[in-house]
Amino acid sequence: MAKSIKASEQEHLDYVVDKIRVEQTKQSETIERSENDQADIKQNFYNDVNIKTDSYEGMMETGLSVRQQQQMLDERQNSWQHATKQLSTLKKLEKNAYFARLDFHEAGEPATETIYIGLSSFSDSPDHFLIYDWRAPISSIYYDGGLGNVTYQTPDGLQSVDVQLKRQLMIEDGKIVTVYDTDEAVGDSMLLEVLDEKSDVKMKSIVTTIQKEQNTIIRDTSSDLLFVQGAAGSGKTSSVLQRVAYLLYRYRGNLTAGQVILFSPNQLFNDYINQVLPELGEQNMVQMTYYQYASYRLPRMQVETLQQRFETENTPAMAKITKLEGSLAFFNAVTAYGRHLESEDMRFRNIMLNDEVLIPRDKIKEIYYSFNENYHLGNRLSATKEELVKILNRKVAAEMRTKWVEEAVQDLSKEELNDLYDNQPREFKNGDEEFKFLARKIVMQRLGTARTQIGRNRFLSINMQYAHFLREVPAILNLAKYDITQADWDAAVEAKLAAIKERHISLTTVSAYMYLHDLMTGKKGQREIRFVFLDEIQDYNAFQLAFLKFSFPNARFTMLGDLNQAIFTKENSHTLIGELETLFDPEKTRVVQLTKSYRSTQQITDFTKEILVNGEAVTAFDRQGDLPNIAVTTDFDQAVDQVVQQLAANDSDRDTTAIIGKTLGESERLTEALQARGEHVTLIRTENQRLAPGIIVVPSFLAKGLEFDAVIVWNANTVNYQREDERQLLYTICSRAMHELTVIAIGELSPLFSRVKPELYTINETTV
Repeated sequence: MAKSIKASEQEHLDYVVDKIRVEQTKQSETIERSENDQADIKQNFYNDVNIKTDSYEGMMETGLSVRQQQQMLDERQNSWQHATKQLSTLKKLEKNAYFARLDFHEAGEPATETIYIGLSSFSDSPDHFLIYDWRAPISSIYYDGGLGNVTYQTPDGLQSVDVQLKRQLMIEDGKIVTVYDTDEAVGDSMLLEVLDEKSDVKMKSIVTTIQKEQNTIIRDTSSDLLFVQGAAGSGKTSSVLQRVAYLLYRYRGNLTAGQVILFSPNQLFNDYINQVLPELGEQNMVQMTYYQYASYRLPRMQVETLQQRFETENTPAMAKITKLEGSLAFFNAVTAYGRHLESEDMRFRNIMLNDEVLIPRDKIKEIYYSFNENYHLGNRLSATKEELVKILNRKVAAEMRTKWVEEAVQDLSKEELNDLYDNQPREFKNGDEEFKFLARKIVMQRLGTARTQIGRNRFLSINMQYAHFLREVPAILNLAKYDITQADWDAAVEAKLAAIKERHISLTTVSAYMYLHDLMTGKKGQREIRFVFLDEIQDYNAFQLAFLKFSFPNARFTMLGDLNQAIFTKENSHTLIGELETLFDPEKTRVVQLTKSYRSTQQITDFTKEILVNGEAVTAFDRQGDLPNIAVTTDFDQAVDQVVQQLAANDSDRDTTAIIGKTLGESERLTEALQARGEHVTLIRTENQRLAPGIIVVPSFLAKGLEFDAVIVWNANTVNYQREDERQLLYTICSRAMHELTVIAIGELSPLFSRVKPELYTINETTV
């Protein structure tokens, strides 16, 4: 009797796992041998090194001997590191060797070839692969096509094969659980099984279920700008993390994780995704938020936090100014102002010494503008600094004759004298010579402060310069075009400058402030960065994007987001794509649309997309569940009771339930009430916390990019959600739910739900 498919595949798996275990033994032996060799080298170091210091030749021989021993240590250490990494990969493969099988025939070849695809490559001999890495060119067949003729990209160009079998395998601890044969790119059966799993406090890899459109994103190597517009739950963030892993594989040897940077919506999200790349055997790229980037650049400034930004209520006049400050027109205005500074209006500060003016600002200005028009801001500044150092050096002799120096020499303690002599011979012809020696040392030390001022550009004033720029804006831009009055602009300028004086700066203002500083000092950005990823792009403005492109001039950009989830830029987010077209070469720009939502059940997706005005573009994956539930109560206590009841009703085996409030204040009050009722809940106050299993309460501005088994939307009433520009925020909150969604409102339900058809949800009759 013929073996079943499952039994046959298990037999092959056992064979591969045996080979993996053999290799594990080899790597373990290599690790042990390397450790022993390192210990021996260290123990016998002095016996093996010939130390000779009696001649130059002897010292050279000693140096070479030490170098030889160090090289031997380095070789053993490299061997140990390589073997350790290999062993870690092999242990993962032992439990879950692969997830797909492909049978295909290549034109001109005599026989059909069978390959297995896993998280990493594995071969038992050179050129004999038992497992192919999911990032290998041949593996693209699994993700992009069904059965029949399939074309895939190789380093040598396009290659076509005839795919005869596509098999998906789910393996746990070396045992095959399920087998699916499919004629699709990635069959729905396996996808359904994966999507029905519980959520976790850490994002998981999607390697086994990458969809065709996601694979397009992952393997793109030609675009300078890859713009991914994806519906909530469409897998855009997951796809981009797999893209990072793919790029590190594709450009191995020429690209390191340190040359890739990801800007994420908040630090909480950074923690949520930080296990994906290590699971795939890669180091994490540089991860930060825009707030962290600005804070790193401006350590003496208090940059506006995410919470402060979210809870700031703008007046209509300030909203118009904020919109202008975030535009490309404003970026171009700063650029034009920078060019203007090449001829006039640069602001300078005196260089001081002992509270006295050493080099006055007028002299610095004279030097700065003495160079011809071929000098631009960067080299003009460098030339100025050279001249200032020359002036400083000429001042040494004059300063040595001043009274303060004479007094300083006389007041020197024994310890200070020893420091000044610094092991130098103390043989002087007379007392005058010794005085000159000590006086020069003291002057050089004091002038070192001035030298530091010059070296660090302290004679420039970014605050004064930025103030001058803001006051010049009406001469550069026509404010009336943006419906801004001169009086409103002047008031905004004074408020911004007052905040800067107190070392506070908003996230809107900080970009122009940093950009102007970079122009003044001639900075050209971080040229070593090769790839920049921007998540939740809808909450960036055009100025920020232009500034980041300036800051990372050699990088290719991948931007991803959902324009329907803009909680900061709101309706302005829909103009982003048009503005980006002016920043990047259209020939090297690619826009990918992801419209299918995989995160939520069909019932939740159908409900949430109705909140949007243009939500019909979002399509649900066919995964069934309960209808969302709405409960409207008369007061706060009733609403808390509804939360308690819903928590009890949620599936007991679901690991993560999130109660999402609009603000931190509301979330705090609810947490206190729930804890008073004996509920074990964790409040996420700041983005620096980590997600906790069980029940969490989280303010809306920290929920971006996250997903939970069950979501309870707290107090979605007319007070909290009434304005049209809050529609996207409400959609974002609701779309965090994977399996269960509950909406609770105190008083009257938000009118933003009025678009949702009644048949798409249930309502708690007892509380209406």
